[in-house]
Amino acid sequence: MKATAMAHPIQGLVKYHGMRDEIQRLPYHDSISLCTAPSHTRTTVEFSMDYDEDTFVVDGEELEGRAAERVEAVVEKARSKSVAAHTVYPVRLESENSFPSNVGLGSSSSGFAAAAMALAEAAELDASRQEVSTIARVGSASAARAVTGAFSQLYTGLNDEDCRSRRIPTDLHEDLKIIVGLVPYHKETEDAHREAADSHMFQARNAHIHEQIAEMRDALRNNDFDRAFELAEHDSLSLAATTMTGPSAWVYWQPATLKIFNAVRELREEEDIPVYFSTDTGASVYVNTTEEYAERVEEAVADCGVSTTVWDVGGPAKLLDDHLF
Repeated sequence: MKATAMAHPIQGLVKYHGMRDEIQRLPYHDSISLCTAPSHTRTTVEFSMDYDEDTFVVDGEELEGRAAERVEAVVEKARSKSVAAHTVYPVRLESENSFPSNVGLGSSSSGFAAAAMALAEAAELDASRQEVSTIARVGSASAARAVTGAFSQLYTGLNDEDCRSRRIPTDLHEDLKIIVGLVPYHKETEDAHREAADSHMFQARNAHIHEQIAEMRDALRNNDFDRAFELAEHDSLSLAATTMTGPSAWVYWQPATLKIFNAVRELREEEDIPVYFSTDTGASVYVNTTEEYAERVEEAVADCGVSTTVWDVGGPAKLLDDHLF
């Protein structure tokens, strides 16, 4: 059986860092994000006796090594939940991104979310998006939030009943514009997660993260733009402090990244524009502002010597009728 799904990548607002279980990808604490659109990943999967083995292709390149292992984990999770006879056959999975990958824009989140959604349909699972989020999670914890879409929270836990994603109700999507400053610098998020607990900043981050989560939820529920995105900006700095003080001393930010930070602060302080920067584990920058100021903010970000695009808030993963193969 063949199925196709689409999912949007996430911008982390309060980000998880490190995992207590690398196999099931169970984070140490909750995390909150928003999905970005129209950026998306589209994925088609098919279980068939005509295939000799499981095959995974992303943007025209067949996956090998660790990348293939992570997709296989999602496939096996879907198989384990299915009673459909055809899931014993090999699967072919093909995926295409509409935006650059491995530059800090959440391609793993949309990739595994679209894969999980398509696999759930092809495996004939009668699953809610919250349940599908537990399948996506074993590929990438952030993918769980991409399944439920918009503003979502992944709850920590030691099992699938607890560690799943749920939507957070808010109207902030109505006026939010996300200017992306693309800084093309390759990064490996998984390695940073693996050594997170070895940073002397890790315990300090964990000590305050629960309050950060509570404040972010409250800001979103109250549609408090400035509070929500100021929290996201500070969380980006906290995350970077932890990655930079781990054994490998990861430094993802590049000169253009810092230039965008400074431009955002100047807009806020000198022109009184509601604008805040945010980064995940990468050099590219999300710049969050309101629709009224989007054009001015994009101009300032472009003046930093980077390419820009303007995104909105994206919805949940969904099934499509048009297949990639």
